[in-house]
Amino acid sequence: MLMVGIDLAWGERNRDGICLIQADGPSASILESRWTLGDESLWEWLRVQVGGHPCVMAVDAPLVCPNRSGSRPVDRLTHRLFGRQHAGCHPSNARLCARPLRIAQGLQSEGFLLGWDLSEPRLAMEVYPHPAMIRWFGLERILKYKRGTVAERRREFRRYQSLLHSCLQFRFPELHLGTVGEGLLEAAYSKEAEDRLDALFCALIAYHHWRHQGQQSQVLGDAQGGFLVLPQ
Repeated sequence: MLMVGIDLAWGERNRDGICLIQADGPSASILESRWTLGDESLWEWLRVQVGGHPCVMAVDAPLVCPNRSGSRPVDRLTHRLFGRQHAGCHPSNARLCARPLRIAQGLQSEGFLLGWDLSEPRLAMEVYPHPAMIRWFGLERILKYKRGTVAERRREFRRYQSLLHSCLQFRFPELHLGTVGEGLLEAAYSKEAEDRLDALFCALIAYHHWRHQGQQSQVLGDAQGGFLVLPQ
């Protein structure tokens, strides 16, 4: 079984972080991490690495967003649930997230269900790392590795790597990091390292959902108006 995490850029000029985990019986391995630019590069990677295989994909970007303006109910719900930790979602609408919705449509044409039902062999679900980090890392506030001075971002990014390393040991002891995973946990701060580590985190949410057959996941929202899958 393949698990893919994608830290998807909403715009055309920014890059996507991608990570691939493969589960084989009781163990799993981090196989690959990439930083791609644009739709063509992303689809090329998916065709080569995933092809037609069964796959659970976790995407940090809106996949279902029928509203033309404003924000989705699920976006507002995250602020009610996680606002005190600064982990509410950015407002999503069709005008702001044209590229994620285009990618979602392409995934559907490749046989992916946009949802969380593991009876489907190919699944693409929307995730949001910040509230998942609040739960897995036991944080009172989100990690501020995306904002602030360079020194502040470097410090918070190193904290992110340290907390994720502990989380992997505690929650995913059967997951083999290999050189790919170890490299992500030791990388110096950069935009590429940030995007690729976020993609690994997304892939872990997909793996967690699959490994526990959805029994330790929480779904916010719904398939019609927009949803998020979070670890409980």
